[in-house]
Amino acid sequence: MAKLLVKLQRYFRRKPVRFFTLLALYLAAGSLVFLHSGFAGEPTVTGTQRGPGAGEGPGLPYLGVMQLSRGFKAAATMPDGARRHGPWFKSTSKEPAERAKAGDYSSTRSRALRARSGREKEEDREDEEEKYIGCYVDNTRRRTLRGVSFFDYKKMTVFRCQDNCAERGYLYAGLEFGAECYCGHKIQASNTSESECNMACKGERSNICGGVNRLSIYRLELAQESARRYGSAIFRGCFRRPDNVSIALPVSQIMLNMSVDKCVDFCTEKEYPLSALAGTACRCGFPTTLFTLHEREDEQLCAQKCAGEEFESCGTAEYLLVYQTQVQDNRCMDRRFLPTRAKQLVALASFPGAGNTWARHLIELATGFYTGSYYFDGSLYNKGFKGERDHWRSGRTICIKTHESGQKEIESFDSAILLIRNPYKALMAEFNRKYGGHIGFAAHAHWKGKEWPEFVANYAPWWATHTLDWLRYGKKVLVVHFEDLKRDLFVQLQRMVGLLGIAACEDRLLCVEGQKDGNFKRSGLRKLEYDPYTPEMRKMISGYIKTVDTALKLRNLSGVPDDYYPR
Repeated sequence: MAKLLVKLQRYFRRKPVRFFTLLALYLAAGSLVFLHSGFAGEPTVTGTQRGPGAGEGPGLPYLGVMQLSRGFKAAATMPDGARRHGPWFKSTSKEPAERAKAGDYSSTRSRALRARSGREKEEDREDEEEKYIGCYVDNTRRRTLRGVSFFDYKKMTVFRCQDNCAERGYLYAGLEFGAECYCGHKIQASNTSESECNMACKGERSNICGGVNRLSIYRLELAQESARRYGSAIFRGCFRRPDNVSIALPVSQIMLNMSVDKCVDFCTEKEYPLSALAGTACRCGFPTTLFTLHEREDEQLCAQKCAGEEFESCGTAEYLLVYQTQVQDNRCMDRRFLPTRAKQLVALASFPGAGNTWARHLIELATGFYTGSYYFDGSLYNKGFKGERDHWRSGRTICIKTHESGQKEIESFDSAILLIRNPYKALMAEFNRKYGGHIGFAAHAHWKGKEWPEFVANYAPWWATHTLDWLRYGKKVLVVHFEDLKRDLFVQLQRMVGLLGIAACEDRLLCVEGQKDGNFKRSGLRKLEYDPYTPEMRKMISGYIKTVDTALKLRNLSGVPDDYYPR
């Protein structure tokens, strides 16, 4: 034994050998750590974890769903790292920052939601419908669609062209030469024979992308909340002249050479957020109870050509074309903490990806008070959510963001606004956040790989049980559907503010409508040109939708919107 020790001693005295030996030991230790972290990722929900029938959507009975897994089961021995019970402004997380940034999820839902923010208000354009209207003549001297254009001689598709034009707020998208995309608000040419649009798209040979000096044109039926842009201005619509027009729109000027740009520039210079064209008169003002912008008229009533631009409409003396300028409406931008401690804790509860951060933005503007969070996210704090750093029980914020479910967590709150979103949209939004960041998108490799099926299997049951738990254990729950909030922001926001015990100022709510976009805004361009949901996934999710619909109706509430069910 002594001889062996002497040999080892002599061995390590040789510096080069000792150096390489220690290096090998260091690399081996690093490999073990790497392998351990690889196995500590997001778990799948096994058959024993999920309740009966968890994978059989349509066959789910209502009471049976109460036993479903919420995506992840909290282990009794695991610390609840997402809740912040320590000193204010400090995070109790012990996980490395790298895992938080990468969106790694542990076996508990609370840890899975740490650093959860992202732009949950996704102004997605998936509700748009594109209608093909024909083949039109086009030439370089007089363009048929006079908006922006772009080219892709390898990957152009009808889908890409439509989305790019829709994202910029145009009404028409046209394709030419199989690779060129043009956008515009008006078609300024005559149509021709369909046989002249005969060139296949470069990125999808089965589709037609125009021809030689010929455009295949589609009309983009935008959702009402989608912004149509004319330069830097946002088109708000055609409206009847208000009775007290000089009070509703106090600044005006006659412009004999009227155009949209001239009127918008004039109101911008006068520092007004609204620019209204009334024939040769340009009027400026704010949205108020005298001029709410809620009762839109047919745009044909405003279709009078501008004197200074023949291809633009400038409205009439009775029907005004209204644009929103780049001037910020500051009537709803002031925010502060509550002057006295809140008497009740109000939760703003939602499943991840259902628009919680957007709802917080709207509530802060509507009430003038900061919202808080069950978690802490520095990126949200840096974007202006100053209540993010406060402990959720501080009582200084108007409501508390949470994705938690379960009886103990829910009963910690005195009342709640429960925000529900179409699970198909919510799952995709959260998947994009998880693998693409706050305003990015998951790569196609993630959608096509094992990550997406595992994600749906884990999160779809949680979407259902999250709502069911809040309906079952919540003391005073106001249900708001994300889709209704987008469709009728003024009315739904009034309901939400009412639950918070704040007297809603109508002018302030009208101001919020013009400032509804927050800082976390994922581009409306769709990145998938295929349906990521398999028939099996849709069968499962449809079952959860029916269960939630039944639960809502049992509470004498309106069921889920019709568009939750796939067409």
